[in-house]
Formats: sequence, C-alpha cells, structure tokens
Amino acid sequence: MKTAIGAGGAASGSRGGFERVVQFAVEAEKLGVDQAWSAEAWGWDAVSTLAFLAARTERLELGTGIMQISARAPAMTAMTAMTMNAISNGRFRLGLGASGPQVVEGLHGRPFAHGVARMRETLEIVRTAFRGEKLAYDGKHHQLPLPGGEGKALRLAIPPDPDIPIHLATLAPKALELTGELADGWLGTSFIPEHADAHLAHIETGARRAGRTLDDLELAVGGSVEFGDHVDDMVARRKPGMAFTLGAMGSPKTNFYNAAYRRAGFEDACVEVQRLWVAGKRTEAVAAVPDEMVRAAHLLGPEADVRERIRAYRDAGIDTLRLDPGGDDAAARLDTLGRAVELVREEGGAA
Repeated sequence: MKTAIGAGGAASGSRGGFERVVQFAVEAEKLGVDQAWSAEAWGWDAVSTLAFLAARTERLELGTGIMQISARAPAMTAMTAMTMNAISNGRFRLGLGASGPQVVEGLHGRPFAHGVARMRETLEIVRTAFRGEKLAYDGKHHQLPLPGGEGKALRLAIPPDPDIPIHLATLAPKALELTGELADGWLGTSFIPEHADAHLAHIETGARRAGRTLDDLELAVGGSVEFGDHVDDMVARRKPGMAFTLGAMGSPKTNFYNAAYRRAGFEDACVEVQRLWVAGKRTEAVAAVPDEMVRAAHLLGPEADVRERIRAYRDAGIDTLRLDPGGDDAAARLDTLGRAVELVREEGGAA
C-alpha cells in the first residue's frame, strides 16, 4: 500500500501558506510518502503548486486532485498534463473531476448537467492528444474542430506521452462506473472501508463492462490520522469539517458527498445534518454528526486502533492511503505522518 498527502486545501491561498505546503511536502518525501495530490475548488488551482513541487522534490509522484473539467478545454488539459509530466521527469498523474453545480455554474459559468458524458468526452480527447493524434472529435459536448469555422484538426507539438495515468474523482454511481471502465485510478472520498461496496461495487461494474477488474485500477482514499487516547476530542475537532461536507459541499439538491455517506449506512444522520446546515443552524448541524461516523471515516486513537483502521482499508482493496496528519504545528504533523507511514508499511503490505 502506498501513502499520499494533500498539497494545499480547497480554500487555500493565505499569505505565506504556500511555503508551508512546500516544506511539508519536501519533508514528507524524506519520510517515504509516495504521492502528493493538489486541490482545486475556489482557491489555488491544481497545477501551479505541483509545478513548483516538481522542482523541489525528486521522487514524489505529483497528482492533480483534481483539475475541474469545466474549467479547461480538454486540449488544454492534455497540454498541461503533458507539460507537467515533462518537467517532473515522468512523475505526474492527471486527476480529473466534475466538481459540483455551485462551482461549475457559479464560478465557471458552465452547465453542470450531463457530467458523466462530459467526463467521457474529456477523457477520450485527452487520451487522443496523449497519443499524438490529430484532435478530430464529434461529441455532444465537444466538437473539434469547431464546425463552420476556420479551424482544422491539429495534433499537439509536444511529443506523444500515452502513459500518463488518469485518475478520476467520482462519487455518484454512474460516474463510478465510468471510472471502472476508463480510468487508471480512483480518487475516493466519503469512504468507509467496512462499506466499501457503496463505491467499489459501481467501479467494478464499469470495469467488467470494459473487460477489466478492480486490480486494473489504483484505488486511493484516506482521511485524518491522529494518535492518542483522547479519541472523543479528536472526533469533536473533525465534526465541523464533516458537517460542512454533508451540508455545504454541493447544493441542497445535489451533494455527492452526502449521498455517498448515505449509501454507506448513515442515511438518517446525513439527511438531518444537511437539513440543519441549509437552515443556517450550523452549531446544531455539527452536533448532529454521529461520533461513529467520524471514527469510521478516519484513523484516530491509540496505535493499535490506527493499525486496525489501516488493515481495514487494506482488506477493502485500497492501494493508496491518503493521510491528513493531525498536530498543533508542522513538526507535530510530520511526527504523526512519519509514524503513520511506518504503520502503513507494516500493515498495508508492499506497495
């Protein structure tokens, strides 16, 4: 099992924040972490941070987690990925996601509907570009060259690079099926290993449709990790984040994170937290998050408990464990991360 960290957060961008991200990633590489995944929502973009990290690291695999497909034309996505793979000496992984309607329609001014079809077309165009072929495509959402204009089908001037891995961050059943059918990896969230089928059963359906199995994909999920005996305090600190995920990560009508946790057995809690959050009752929403939900989604407690959680992810078929280490400062977070990486080596098997 591999280990990964995040490089920046969804709402990142504070003054001085980037240097802290860089230093943490550099030290994480020394600890043996395998991958760093950037974030992109309404703060930093997913690519610029990784370009800088490529110059400051030597071994760390660098992935976009994720590039929003509605924020870029597919050809530009391909150009960016191929550029990043070149400057990182082959360490780049292209992570793509559809984001949500509030970001896509509110921030980018693009329609959110038909996200699975848009993702399929994006993948097909990007892979055509990776192979060095001319970009001639006649889809419902993308047409190259644009009909009726002066354009012609072009191939990128960059040398072909067909082996760049493409990972999809998906949560809804049909999108998960598309991941199993077409992607090299899955970037999972809202994942509880004891209820892995809430996600993996759909990925497996898509994989079978393409003559593949789950073994053909790198499955990556994770959560917070923290060691200690005061588990109640650890859980309490993470409830606001969980309430935000359930109530605000999407519109009241469309929240894929909430729906995924509902499929994992927390239907009543998810509905209630979202209802309270949308009604503006944030304190009540946080209080309504069940302790067992937080504990199931993270790796918290004494070392024996964290080992047990790592084994649960391993047994669910997870290949890469993304770790968000707890701690009051960077040194404490790195201590937690180093300890967790060692446990993953011991309990997760060979990468």
